[in-house]
Amino acid sequence: MDERIDKYFQGELRKPERVKLLLEVVRDEELRKQIVEFQNVYTLTGLAPQGADKEAGQQSLQQFMKRQRRMVWRKYLIRSLGYAAAAAILIVSVWTTAVSYVDKPDDYVAAQQEFFVPAGQRARIKLPDGTFVWLNAGSVLTYPSIFGEERKVYLKGEGFFDVAKNEKSPFIVSTGTLEIRALGTQFNVFCYPDAGLISTSLIEGSVKVYHPEDEANGVVLKPNQQLVYDRQSFQTIQMKNEDDLLWKDGIYNFKSERLESILKKLELYYDVKIVVKSPEILSYRYTGKFRQRDGVVEILRIIQKIHHFKMSENEERNIVTLYR
Repeated sequence: MDERIDKYFQGELRKPERVKLLLEVVRDEELRKQIVEFQNVYTLTGLAPQGADKEAGQQSLQQFMKRQRRMVWRKYLIRSLGYAAAAAILIVSVWTTAVSYVDKPDDYVAAQQEFFVPAGQRARIKLPDGTFVWLNAGSVLTYPSIFGEERKVYLKGEGFFDVAKNEKSPFIVSTGTLEIRALGTQFNVFCYPDAGLISTSLIEGSVKVYHPEDEANGVVLKPNQQLVYDRQSFQTIQMKNEDDLLWKDGIYNFKSERLESILKKLELYYDVKIVVKSPEILSYRYTGKFRQRDGVVEILRIIQKIHHFKMSENEERNIVTLYR
């Protein structure tokens, strides 16, 4: 066991040593496992001496106790997340909190953080500049530990951004294909790699959406506008229903939506393969709201009561089959 870890939790490491350790944690899997084990011990015993880490520990402990009281949910987490995902969530929390208040050495280069949300889950994180981000299931957000002149993050999946205002430092979300630039605003970005489209929905403020190599010809959105990019062209429309953004509260909303579209979203959200043996059912339309925690099978069972089709599940292969 690296003795620096014990000193870190005891508050005995100097600031430069603290930064060095945390940078190594990002790159070294064995070191990351050790510091997560220590974090668990200090969380459960309440021994964390540093204010920020102690607060994080108390929050983690409360979450742990809730899971204990809800055994079904606990079993689901153990099966779905596993040790690696739990460790990633813990270490991101510790690492981001610690680095944010440590003075940077002259030669310090901000490391990139990667936050992954497992299937069937959602998360809210606070970035170093105070921006809040809600991430939908199966999403990945990459961002620097400390922002410089430009606040740039990278998103795969879906995220809702409540951007901390800073006129001197624009906030940019990169999807790889498009970039969305804002100063201080609220907007949603949908950009799952397998979705076939990218959309940006603006709630308040102003954003500019553009190709990285052609910012001059970008599109500026106004509140309640949505930009849809089908990999070929931009289309700006009025937002049809703000309830579509309820996913950040754990609710999936569908309004007169084709079953084909619903199934594609469920595949993305729950990382499951849905096979349709009877193509005619894809044209069915459905309106309703579902809790994310209900799971894909329960959602399909509810839809099944309205539009009659049969369903079979192969848990080992993670496939759901629909047919007449």
